[in-house]
Amino acid sequence: MQPACPAGSYTTLSGKVFDPAGKVPLYNVDVYVPNGPLMDYTDGPSCDTCANRVSGSPVTKAVTDASGTFHIGTRTSDVPSGANIPLVFQVGKWRRQITIPNVVACQDNALTDPQVTRLPRDQTEGHLPRLALTTGGADALECLLLKIGISKSEFTPEAGTGRVNLFAGGNHSGTAMTRTSPGTNAYDTTMNAGAPFTDAETWWESGDNLNKYDLILHSCEGVTDTQDTNKSANARTAMQAYADAGGRIFASHWHNYWIEHGNAPWPSVANFNHQSDPKSPFTATVDTSFPKGAALSEWLVNVGASTTAGQLTIQGAKHTVDTVNASAQRWLYNTSAMTTQYFSFATPVGGSACGKVVFSDLHVSSGTGGADNDSSAPAKPYPTGCVTTELSAQEKALEFMLFDLSSCVIPGPG
Repeated sequence: MQPACPAGSYTTLSGKVFDPAGKVPLYNVDVYVPNGPLMDYTDGPSCDTCANRVSGSPVTKAVTDASGTFHIGTRTSDVPSGANIPLVFQVGKWRRQITIPNVVACQDNALTDPQVTRLPRDQTEGHLPRLALTTGGADALECLLLKIGISKSEFTPEAGTGRVNLFAGGNHSGTAMTRTSPGTNAYDTTMNAGAPFTDAETWWESGDNLNKYDLILHSCEGVTDTQDTNKSANARTAMQAYADAGGRIFASHWHNYWIEHGNAPWPSVANFNHQSDPKSPFTATVDTSFPKGAALSEWLVNVGASTTAGQLTIQGAKHTVDTVNASAQRWLYNTSAMTTQYFSFATPVGGSACGKVVFSDLHVSSGTGGADNDSSAPAKPYPTGCVTTELSAQEKALEFMLFDLSSCVIPGPG
């Protein structure tokens, strides 16, 4: 039986939740003490609302703030005290349950070890969403997944048991396009015995293929929309249907094609206007007019990605989009250049919020090197082309967007 605490005191838990690497604290993660079994997940798109995002009949719960901090326990809902108290960290389909050996009654119990309060690295530690990533010669988002802490054991071919599958973008089987700098299309011999990746151009033709995944990440192929011939009308229809059913898509730079040349109403979410790339470094402004934008601004300062609240310095910025329309949410922009670097929109557009699409108009791992840009080599067998281990400032911003993309979708533009 829970002991009665003196007036003004109660049993609480506090700490910070970190990414799987245990390095970067995360915003908007649910933290709760369950009172029953957690539900099983089903892979693929689904309309998960924020109203029913947690399971296990929580005794008490909280959400991490812009510093990644949580405080659980109040006068009306104390944390249970005693031995072996369960605690869950969850954002979308990322979920890890730990057991606290002893919770002392009538005081705060601070959890200070990031390795205890981080999201899972692999399936032995909890549940990870199933991710598909298409590679590209102009960026190496696949390296980001290692940096945020996903274990190498989770990267396998589709027939394997890993939660991350890579597909060869830019390595086209047809003759419509000649590529001089394709993305990686195989594992290194020390990983999955050097297995080749399935070609993305054939993979995304099938809705059945897409619907096996919770998130799909597209790394920039470096091919302009006037050259792009590898995203057929059938593929664009399948990708949109995937998002409308609750799928989550992250599109980097020239993957604007899915949106700008997609089926209506996708082209209407933003005003596309292809211009020369801004000079680096480029200062982007964080849109703080909505709650998550304000949280991003504060979070960037807290994780050392920004020295000035509301600003982010970017290397490798592009100019594909001027502004967004009412159905989309702007995240990063610049008014002097009139360009939008990050935006998102809920799907189906104009309908009930179910899925989500994020567009990023910058390269974070393009091989240019420097303090603020990963010097990865996208064409090398994976993961030998991933040469840095720490997140740059703009990669931290991308990590924020990745976990936000994973989270439940609420009504509104993005």
